[in-house]
Amino acid sequence: MSFSATKSVQPPPLNSTASRSNEKSLSFDPFRTSSSFLGSTHKLRFNGLSKTAQNNPHRRCAVVAVSDVVKGKKTKASSNLLITKEEGLELYEDMVLGRAFEDMCAQMYYRGKMFGFVHLYNGQEAVSTGFIKLLKKEDYVVSTYRDHVHALSKGVPARAVMSELFGKATGCCRGQGGSMHMFSKEHNLLGGFAFIGEGIPVATGAAFSTKYRREVYKDPNADQVTLAFFGDGTCNNGQFFECLNMAALWKLPIVFVVENNLWAIGMSHLRATSDPEIWKKGPAFGMPGVHVDGMNVLKVREVAKEAIERARRGEGPTLVECETYRFRGHSLADPDELRDPAEKKRYAERDPISALKKYLFDNKLTSEQELKAIDDKIDELIEDAVEFADESPLPLRSQLLENVFADPKGFGIGPDGRYRCKDPKFTEGTAHV
Repeated sequence: MSFSATKSVQPPPLNSTASRSNEKSLSFDPFRTSSSFLGSTHKLRFNGLSKTAQNNPHRRCAVVAVSDVVKGKKTKASSNLLITKEEGLELYEDMVLGRAFEDMCAQMYYRGKMFGFVHLYNGQEAVSTGFIKLLKKEDYVVSTYRDHVHALSKGVPARAVMSELFGKATGCCRGQGGSMHMFSKEHNLLGGFAFIGEGIPVATGAAFSTKYRREVYKDPNADQVTLAFFGDGTCNNGQFFECLNMAALWKLPIVFVVENNLWAIGMSHLRATSDPEIWKKGPAFGMPGVHVDGMNVLKVREVAKEAIERARRGEGPTLVECETYRFRGHSLADPDELRDPAEKKRYAERDPISALKKYLFDNKLTSEQELKAIDDKIDELIEDAVEFADESPLPLRSQLLENVFADPKGFGIGPDGRYRCKDPKFTEGTAHV
C-alpha cells in the first residue's frame, strides 16, 4: 500500500456536509480540513469550485493524492495505540527540547549574546519531531533559516548548536555559520539556508546522489532519504516548481515538507497565492500531495512514515503540507503586530506539546512524574549548553578566509605560507575585524 498519485476525484463544495461525512473513519481527508483551512482572514478564504465549473464536463478533475493506508483504515481502537510508551516519551522529549532551546535563545539574544537575525521555531515542533525522528542517521535533512530545532531533532548536540548561535569556535560550523546556517556533516544535516528556496535544489541534489550511487555504482547501502523543509512563502518560488519536476521525473527519494505557518514574514499566505492549498501542487507534477495538521505530532508522524518509506522503496517523492503556526514573530527583531491576537490565541490553544501530553495521559502511557523528569533533564541540558557556549573561545582570526577561496594560496595565504590576515596591515583602511 502506498500513496496514489493517479486517482482523479471531483471535490465536493468546500462547505458541504459531504466533505465531513467520513470524518470519523478517516485519519486524513484533504477535503475535511478545507473548510477550516488557513485561517482567520474570512474575506480571503479560498472558495470552492463554482457550479458552472463543477458541471463543465470538459474541466479537468482535481487530482487527489491520499495514502491508501490512511484513507482506507478505520480509526484505531483505544487498545491499538498510535505509539508505544517509549515512542511517546521520545517525541515529548524532542519537542520539549526544541521549545526550551528556542525560549533560551530569545533570552540570550536580548542579552546581547547573539547577533544578526534569529528566527525561532516555537509552535512548529510537531513537524520537526514528527518527521526527523523517523529518519536514520544516514538520511539527509535540508533546512531553512528557522533551523535550530531541525538540527537538534537530527541529533546535533545542544552545545554545538548554542555555541554556533554565540559565534564560538566550538559551534557546529566553528562559529562561521550562525543562526541561519546550521550544518553538520556527521549528522547529514546539509545546512540551513538564509534565502527562501535555495535549500530545495541542494536537497534535490542529495536525493539524486543517493539514486545515482544505488543505480550506477550498484551500492546496496545507498537507500538514504532526503527531507527538504521550507515554508509557505517558498511555494511561489521558481526553484520549488523546478525541483518538484526533477524529483518526480527521476523518482528521487525525497520528501518535500512545507511548514505552512500561514505567514511569510508579515504577508498572509492567503494574500500571496492564488490557491492556498499547497498540497495540490504535488499531483500536478505526478507525485502525491498530502495536507496534515501540523499541530498534531501523531498525525504528522503517520503521514511522514508513509512518505519516508515510500521514498526508501524507490517509489519517488511526496509533497507534504503541514499546516502549523509560529507562536513568535518572524524573527526576534519582529514586534509581531500584524497578526490578529485572536488568531494567535486560537493556535496557542492547540499547542502541539500540550496535545501530545494529553494523549499520553489519556492513554495512560506516562505519568506526571515521568514528564517532570524529562522537563528537568532538558532544563539542565539547556543550561549546560549556554554555559558551554559562553565559556567557549571565539574563532581564531586565521579562520576568517578559510573555506572562501578554492586555492588556499590564492588570496588567504601568502607566499610564505602564513595567513595574510595575520599581517597587521591586512585590515588597514577597512573595518577592523
